[in-house]
Amino acid sequence: MSQLEATAKGHFAPMVCKAAELIRKFGWLVAPPLLRIALALPFFRSGLTRWDGVLSISPATLYLFENQFKLHIFGSAYAFPAPDVVALVVAMAEITLPVLLVLGLATRFVALALLVMTCVIQLVFPDGWANFHLYWASLAVGIMALGPGPLSLDHLIVHSMHARNGTTSP
Repeated sequence: MSQLEATAKGHFAPMVCKAAELIRKFGWLVAPPLLRIALALPFFRSGLTRWDGVLSISPATLYLFENQFKLHIFGSAYAFPAPDVVALVVAMAEITLPVLLVLGLATRFVALALLVMTCVIQLVFPDGWANFHLYWASLAVGIMALGPGPLSLDHLIVHSMHARNGTTSP
């Protein structure tokens, strides 16, 4: 290797490292809210279809939970217990959990709840794993692992609590 190549390589390596660090910081800032939005959208859209006015579950939603949606477990299909109650809980969860997730409030707990919902949905629609459920589960687990990120209410709350206590935030 010539001296010119060694000098060029010596100047190039720090620039590459600095560029890689800037990309990492940008990704760390942007990835969590994008993951949260990507997971929230399908649930929120589904939640909007469940209502027929303010605090009124649509007749179609009740029909689906009473007659169509079945849990496929061990080769058999089972009806939901208390389908009207399940329909109401699902309708409320599909609206409130995505809103909390986008805001980044109780992020890891909301992601866990949506992962559980995804697992139940998988039992209702066993053929949906490759097309939808795998991606939803991956997003939920990623959010649980990464946390809310700096652009979230969770982050703001933690920092304000540490500032009030006079401690250093994580």
